[in-house]
Amino acid sequence: MKQLLALVTLFGISLNAHADIFAVFRYEDGRTNWQYIANTSASLLIIILLVVLVFLIRANLRAGKSNRALKEIKATLEERVAQRTEVLQETAEQLRKREAYISRIVNSMPVMLIGINDQMEVTQWNKTAEDVTGRLVDDVLGQNLWKAYPAITLDENQVRDVLESDKPQNFKHTQPGQYSYDLTLYRLKDRDETGLIILISDITKQVNAENKVAERDKLSALGELASAMAYDLNRPINTIFQRVSDSRRKIEAVDLGDVKAQLLKEVEAIQQSAQQATAISQHLLDLSASPGDTKRQADVTELMETSIALATELFADADELAFRDVEIDRHYDTDLPQVSCYPAELIQVFTRLLRSAFYALKEKNNKNDEQPRIHVEIGRFFDSMWIKVAHQGQPLSPVAQVCIFEPFFASTEEAEACPVEQRLSYPYFIVTEHHLGHMSVTSDEKLGTCFNIQLGLN
Repeated sequence: MKQLLALVTLFGISLNAHADIFAVFRYEDGRTNWQYIANTSASLLIIILLVVLVFLIRANLRAGKSNRALKEIKATLEERVAQRTEVLQETAEQLRKREAYISRIVNSMPVMLIGINDQMEVTQWNKTAEDVTGRLVDDVLGQNLWKAYPAITLDENQVRDVLESDKPQNFKHTQPGQYSYDLTLYRLKDRDETGLIILISDITKQVNAENKVAERDKLSALGELASAMAYDLNRPINTIFQRVSDSRRKIEAVDLGDVKAQLLKEVEAIQQSAQQATAISQHLLDLSASPGDTKRQADVTELMETSIALATELFADADELAFRDVEIDRHYDTDLPQVSCYPAELIQVFTRLLRSAFYALKEKNNKNDEQPRIHVEIGRFFDSMWIKVAHQGQPLSPVAQVCIFEPFFASTEEAEACPVEQRLSYPYFIVTEHHLGHMSVTSDEKLGTCFNIQLGLN
């Protein structure tokens, strides 16, 4: 293009240099040689076209080179985009797999996992939380924690303490005989929308197992203590029996007049007391062996009759009311099924109830002349066996009705209202823990006192 401009410039200069540019195209006579002009113009045009063609060819070559460079750049960019896309897809797939893996871990956890933010709103809610509460995650997200799970045994102050202190906290909530939960609260290090995690573990089985081990150890210690006490009691009792027998023979062998009958009566009273002490000693030995009893099918009425016979042997008094003087009013349903139980333990329970009734009757018997009576009823109600032991003896006070099934050390404030010798914590433990039954008491001045026991038949 520069060469073309140079030619045009040169042509202009030539025009300025010659006044008549067509002078070279004229004949001597002044006529114009049009053929020459045409040839010259054609030649110039061809030259210009050739020059333009050269420029066009060069431009085309440059354009082709640029196109090839662009194609190479495009191919490189496409390759890079494909590589980046593949990397992004792999990364997204890995993130999806990791997210799914974490989600499966969270939802497979055997504990409730609840996440909340600083506003106490639920941000995480795993499958176990859904199963326990019966509420789906979509229904609770964004809700206040206590609105989403009203039964949670935490208050806002406990949660606030963990949020502010960044220190994990552990709480335990136990309802004896029903459930036990372990609650762990900790703050996340990266404070995103989920600021606090709450883990709620159902440790009921673990606590029950630990309690059973502790109970077994206590019963073993109790059995060892009872056995040692029975052994220690037997030695002085045997001495008493020996001395009483010798004294009886000596008294019968001599003539003491009217004093002899009185002395023999006193010796008989001592002998009866010694026999009662022997029965108590044997009862302690039976108690020491009861923890080794095995669970089996047994007839509850037979166990009750055994308990009545045992009470008759144990609770005797030479001068005052004895258990044999108490009228037993029996009401047993016919065709009662057997119950899976620990027979020796149930005998202990029935004997303790009869003992409680006997001493209540004995205390009231000093105030009136009514015939002492214990009402024993055993019947079936749907899938349960009901045992009732009722009497019209000295009633229990309202405070005693509350603490009679509690250990003596658990309620020292009510010690006077319900002394240790009147408490039935061990029978209550046998019924509720070992036999998974229920035990209760009602007492009134007019209606009397009634102990109720419910045992499952399955």
